[in-house]
Amino acid sequence: MIAVLGIGGTFQNGFQVSTITYMSRHVKAFINETWLERYGYPIHQDNLLFLWSITVSIFGIGGLVGSSGSRYLTVKKKCLLCTNLLMITAASVMGCSKMARSFEMILIGRFLCGVSAGLCVPLHHQYLGEVSPKKLRGFANSTASFFWSLGKATGQIAGQRELLGSRSLWPVLMASCGIPALVQLLTLPFFPESPPYLLIHKGDQEGCKKAIRQLWGEGHHQAEIDDIMKEKATMKNTKILSVLELMKEPAFRWQLYMIIILSATVQLSGISIYFYTFEVLQAAGFDDRMISYMTLSVGLSELLAAVVCSSIIERLGRKTLVRGGYYIMGSLLAAITVTLSLNSYSTLLSAGATISIRAEIFQMSCRPPAFVIGAVLNWVGIFVIGTTFPFIVERLKQFCFLIFMGVLFTSGTIVHLFLPETKGKSIVEITEEFNKLNFKKKCVPATPNHVTEDYTYCTRL
Repeated sequence: MIAVLGIGGTFQNGFQVSTITYMSRHVKAFINETWLERYGYPIHQDNLLFLWSITVSIFGIGGLVGSSGSRYLTVKKKCLLCTNLLMITAASVMGCSKMARSFEMILIGRFLCGVSAGLCVPLHHQYLGEVSPKKLRGFANSTASFFWSLGKATGQIAGQRELLGSRSLWPVLMASCGIPALVQLLTLPFFPESPPYLLIHKGDQEGCKKAIRQLWGEGHHQAEIDDIMKEKATMKNTKILSVLELMKEPAFRWQLYMIIILSATVQLSGISIYFYTFEVLQAAGFDDRMISYMTLSVGLSELLAAVVCSSIIERLGRKTLVRGGYYIMGSLLAAITVTLSLNSYSTLLSAGATISIRAEIFQMSCRPPAFVIGAVLNWVGIFVIGTTFPFIVERLKQFCFLIFMGVLFTSGTIVHLFLPETKGKSIVEITEEFNKLNFKKKCVPATPNHVTEDYTYCTRL
């Protein structure tokens, strides 16, 4: 089931990030040829650069639109199916762009891909976190970084000149994003809705037990059922919060701080420069014929890091991986600045734990708006860093990495001081840990004021 979910939006994100770099020359040439056919003269280089930057960044704009609407989609499995239909449509539009002699179709397709991924990624993280048993919850959530890396590596392999990265086959490479969407569309209907959704929202206890047996086997799962019942009890008379209500609610203040810090750090670690990998390596003086293979080696290194993260997250814990990953990346960025060269760094060590933490620190009533906030920050970061990075490099040269290094060391320190460890804990236990930060000298239950009738404060003696 993890594999079926993983090839959705998370895989597509990595695939889109990597393949667009391999198609850059061909798409630019196609835009120039189409312009010449329409108007009788070649396009000006400034206009070509503008159209190319829009082609790259419109995926992030679509992701921002999609993630903003994911808060209203509570029936996660059905919504995931709909996002696959949207991705297949986008793939068909992009695949036919060369035949139709329309570069506008590429823009439309990339936008639709972004909308589909923006909807799918938050739903994927929520659904996977809810269908996983507590002892495997960290591993299951961390696999999102593995599938992101797998999508990126798959795109890099398919984008080689010997395969689909040639002048004649780049439309096929662009349309190939529809294949994993089709696989998920055909297989996902055989999986049940998440047990917490069936029990808490539908009140279907038998359906919840049936889903648990189908997902986890016929073993003894009473402890997990008890945890869901506890969460249901704390959510009596609750409603799904809006983004604004979550931001105003003091009971979730530090959870929200952590989401903002973790989401922003993922982008400000320099991860969005993948859009310009070819340009960065060219500026570093590498031969054009070697760049595609060097980029592939970086992608495979990230895939290895994601596998390592998934295998050790339950042993070391989320907090240790996030903090350690930030410090390692910051140190390597300092080394990059000193040596004036680009090397692979272990973004995925912390990314897998970051995804797991997002799914674990919020109650079900708060997860949709929390994931919207995190997803919006991610997509805004992709768009802003992706569009401004070339100008930052032009002004600061190799010293631009010092900005990312400072962000990583600062975030690592904040995580060390304030983020509770979530490994092996239920949502009620995690909420109690955060209440020590949210209310300090006050003792409160795990449910906020305006969503339950039983909310009371008590002063510690």
